[in-house]
Amino acid sequence: MITTLKNKVLAGEQLTEDEAYQLSETVDSKALRDAAAEVTACYGKPVFESCSIINARSGNCSENCKWCAQSGHYQTNADVYPIVSEVQCMSEARHNDGKGVRRFSLVASGRSTKGKALAEVCRLCKKVGEETNMQVCASLGLLNKDELQQLWDAGVHRYHCNLESAPSHFPTLCTTHTIEDKLRTIAAAREIGFQICSGGIIGMGESRRQRTEFALKLREAHPDSIPINILCPIPGTPLEHTPLISEDEILDTIAIFRLVHPQVELRFAGGRERLSRECLREAIRIGMNGAIVGDLLTTVGSKIDADKALWKEGGYN
Repeated sequence: MITTLKNKVLAGEQLTEDEAYQLSETVDSKALRDAAAEVTACYGKPVFESCSIINARSGNCSENCKWCAQSGHYQTNADVYPIVSEVQCMSEARHNDGKGVRRFSLVASGRSTKGKALAEVCRLCKKVGEETNMQVCASLGLLNKDELQQLWDAGVHRYHCNLESAPSHFPTLCTTHTIEDKLRTIAAAREIGFQICSGGIIGMGESRRQRTEFALKLREAHPDSIPINILCPIPGTPLEHTPLISEDEILDTIAIFRLVHPQVELRFAGGRERLSRECLREAIRIGMNGAIVGDLLTTVGSKIDADKALWKEGGYN
């Protein structure tokens, strides 16, 4: 069955929902991962895609996402500050540019970013684009078309909005907005011409089948990049005692995502710091061909030079 479905993907065809769920039910992890590795080798690019983020506005978020330290509903001791200063933003941008990072994203807490805050983020995005060699991205919550147009005019051409989890699981995690709210923002961004970065978090108590459901739902976003975060339970949030998902489950999930999204960048995001070197190398072999990276100047728990060495081990430039 796995060989048949792999050959279908290699022939340029899309898996049906039933076929994807068949993959999620397999107990032959080796065959599943080897199939994903073949698809990665067929469709992948020789360059590992790197990006870095800056927390452009932090904390006091109105949304009640159960995994998030920045939600104002929970006591997590997260930093709270308005739009980051130009000095801090450009310091981090220049550092990452000097390390060869390809993309730089301004990420703001909150349901949306409007008015003066949006104008200031647009100004910072324009400056980063003009004064570095990096492409500029943004993650500013639920925006309408006019607000997204302001970003586009500032030189931002990739917009990030995570669906986060499967439609059947998301309502147990957040009740202040919906996946459909997110898809409306994504649709408006795509109408303007933005590339789309949309993924989410695994290990939030969802089933294996729901992780496949999540991969399938992401097809509606038509993403160019799918960041895959692994939950790090944060003290003070409702998910603080969630058991950690195993490395085998993580790898099988990556394999399924690759077979469902054969030509999309699958991007390491938060939570990979706890994974073994062997797991990281296998993840690259079977599908991961991008990462959010960062040194001490950022909140990302990885070092750029160490990441570069890992990618080279995996055969990437």
